[in-house]
Amino acid sequence: MIDTNAIFNIENKIEFENLALQVFKHQFNNNKVYRSFCDLLYKHPSDVKTINDIPFLPIQFFKSHNILSSQNKVETTFTSSGTTGALTSKHHVTNLNIYKESFRLGFKYFYNNIEDYVVLALLPSYLERTGSSLIYMVDDMISQSKHKESGFYLDTISDLKDTLIKLDSEGKKVLLIGVSFALLDLVEAFKFNLKHTIIMETGGMKGRRKELIRAELHQKLKQGFGVDYIHSEYGMTELLSQGYSKGQGIFNTPKWMRILTRDTEDALSIQTVGKTGGINVIDLANINSCSFIATQDLGRVHHDGSFEVIGRFDNSDIRGCNLMVF
Repeated sequence: MIDTNAIFNIENKIEFENLALQVFKHQFNNNKVYRSFCDLLYKHPSDVKTINDIPFLPIQFFKSHNILSSQNKVETTFTSSGTTGALTSKHHVTNLNIYKESFRLGFKYFYNNIEDYVVLALLPSYLERTGSSLIYMVDDMISQSKHKESGFYLDTISDLKDTLIKLDSEGKKVLLIGVSFALLDLVEAFKFNLKHTIIMETGGMKGRRKELIRAELHQKLKQGFGVDYIHSEYGMTELLSQGYSKGQGIFNTPKWMRILTRDTEDALSIQTVGKTGGINVIDLANINSCSFIATQDLGRVHHDGSFEVIGRFDNSDIRGCNLMVF
């Protein structure tokens, strides 16, 4: 068994890589789907000497298979959003305490104590459905906040406007976390000049608006809120950890999470730092599902471990998804 305390107490690169190899062996032996995938690639723990040797499971498997590395009872199942009739990802979580520890420590690592913030959430597309891991996280952040003004907003953006202006004028530390289209709706309806508020977008137009590149989105939001930087959260249903950007679209991860990129022509080949490729995520908090996931995002990793998200694989581009041989 892997000691989950070790996951959140990683101090350096060597500890991360040693633990990642242990987690790989554990999941190879305990996750039937992942084991079958590795077998088809002729990847056995004896063949895996470094993290670059570890097979990354295509994220689409969370739509078609139960990805579990534990025999314990499933406490909850997080689901992705999707159009009617479309297959959605299902992340079965057998230990919600691991998720809580991951997102609490991850936020504290980058932003200090959540208790110090008024947390305002503008997440209508997520609130309107069940099974959102983001809602679970933000609801916990709101409950951990020591401010009575913290809460969710759905259709009451006029109330949100008044609250934002009042809190900011009082000099309170405010975190406004919102889905992109709702934040754009807010700044198109009202103009702000905020001095003490962090604006954090979680991405996604959810079919409500035309997709924008991140630079264009952030420019509109910076002008609308009167802030110098737009923060971002990089997370997904299939992960239990998040990356954060404090501006310029440059993300950093907590110590138990790492980003690699794979060659778009050869999905089994991990690229050197600085090249654009498919984003592979190592999330050691996913100890009971799968910690090694090949996403459909395109990105680039920098020498200090930070990364950018550049876009997504086009649905017609099978080169990025050619791991789906299973």
